[in-house]
Amino acid sequence: MEMKTKKPSPSMDEWLKEAKLDPRYSEVGMFLVHNGTVRMTAKAKVRLGEEGTAPVTGMVFSYDETKVNAAIEETYKLKGVYYVRTWLNEGQLEVGDDIMYVLIGGDIRPNVIDALQFLVQKIKTECVTEIELN
Repeated sequence: MEMKTKKPSPSMDEWLKEAKLDPRYSEVGMFLVHNGTVRMTAKAKVRLGEEGTAPVTGMVFSYDETKVNAAIEETYKLKGVYYVRTWLNEGQLEVGDDIMYVLIGGDIRPNVIDALQFLVQKIKTECVTEIELN
C-alpha cells in the first residue's frame, strides 16, 4: 500500500470568494465551516472517557472519494442547503495538522447547522479511515 503525502490546507478566504460566485449564492444567508484537526488526546478518552490512554503523536488518514461525493449529494437534498464544499487530507498527519474542511452555505442557521452536522458525521462514520498513532 502506497503512503500518500499530506496535502496543503485550503484557504477559507478563497473558498468563500468562490462560493459567492456560485449561481445560488443569492439564496445563501449563512456559511458554516468545520475544520477538523489532529488532536493529542486519543479518541477513546475524548469520546468514551477511557483513562490511561497514551497521547496521540499523529494519525494515518485516508478516505473514499466516491463515498464522500455521495455524502455531499445527500447533503444537497437537505432543506435550505445551496452550497457544499469539502477537502480531506491524506497520509501520515501530525498533531495540529488539518484533517478536513467542510463548508456549507444555506438559507437559515438551523438548516445550515443541521447540514454541517449531517455531512461531517457521515464523512467521519462512512467515508474515512483514521488510525491514531501513539
